[in-house]
Amino acid sequence: QLQLVESGGGLVQPGGSLRLSCAASGFTLDYYHIVWFRQAPGKEREGVSCINSSGGWTNYADSVKGRFTMSRDNAKNTVYLQMNNLKPEDTAVYSCAAVRGSRRCSYYSVMEYWGKGTLVTVSS
Repeated sequence: QLQLVESGGGLVQPGGSLRLSCAASGFTLDYYHIVWFRQAPGKEREGVSCINSSGGWTNYADSVKGRFTMSRDNAKNTVYLQMNNLKPEDTAVYSCAAVRGSRRCSYYSVMEYWGKGTLVTVSS
């Protein structure tokens, strides 16, 4: 079965850190851009960060720039989102998505695969 599975979410205090993982099964991520989206209660889904297929280019939403870092380990078929200095407004369900590509990633591409998401709650 071709799927993406997220893990690493949980409850963290403001200022804390979490590392989310996005693992692929049934296919290799080597040729895919990966995008992290999040959706907070009552809000629209937004693109948070993306990494291109080679890992040589990343992009971050202004709201997370300087705090979040995306990386990939193609040998492990996994992409990571390191989230530092978390704020209550980062609370959301975080989902990863994949789209085949070779140059820069985009939040507006039509994604081919989606994970089900992992909940991140930032609260004291």
